[in-house]
Amino acid sequence: MKTQIEQFALGFILAPLAPIAGLLAFWWASYTLAPEGWIPYLVLSGLALGILADIYILKRLILRAYRLGTVFWLVVLLFYSVGTFGFFMSVPIFNAALAVPAGFVVGGKLAREAVDTVRLRRVSRRACILTTALMALVCAASATVALLSPSTPSDLRGMLGLGFEVTQTMIWGLILIGGAGLLAVNWVLTGLSVHLTHRFLSKA
Repeated sequence: MKTQIEQFALGFILAPLAPIAGLLAFWWASYTLAPEGWIPYLVLSGLALGILADIYILKRLILRAYRLGTVFWLVVLLFYSVGTFGFFMSVPIFNAALAVPAGFVVGGKLAREAVDTVRLRRVSRRACILTTALMALVCAASATVALLSPSTPSDLRGMLGLGFEVTQTMIWGLILIGGAGLLAVNWVLTGLSVHLTHRFLSKA
């Protein structure tokens, strides 16, 4: 049962990669190289190729997930971070959720290696540092977009339903306080995910 849950979670992380990458690659290429009428067909072709890739290699990727190496998983995390940042139009809140699957992969790998408590804490801390550093970059990019966009005050008023003018000082306060809060949440989510996954998958 635990193996099935583990494989399902790994599949949930890995399965979208090829279809999304194929869709985006063909989308960007078609806008540059193809006639406008071909764009929808080329985009769907990229999506279909990604799905076909999943059919042929996803199962093997899941079975070899913990042997794929740190660089592979860093690329996966960066891929999802950039995609989430763009999909939610530079609002960084949702990027913190990526700490959960990141911690799951680290915790699952540690469970396979049967590590002691000292190494578990050390690796968990490194994972927290890594994901939080990436989250800091996301927050910095979001802050840059917010400060450079002249529509940010009106966007915040509409999004939050405020009945007063939003000043630049308020925006700075939101960036600093909200950013610090997101970094703390990201750290906690990563650590919890690593430890809970390790505990769950290590138990007989």
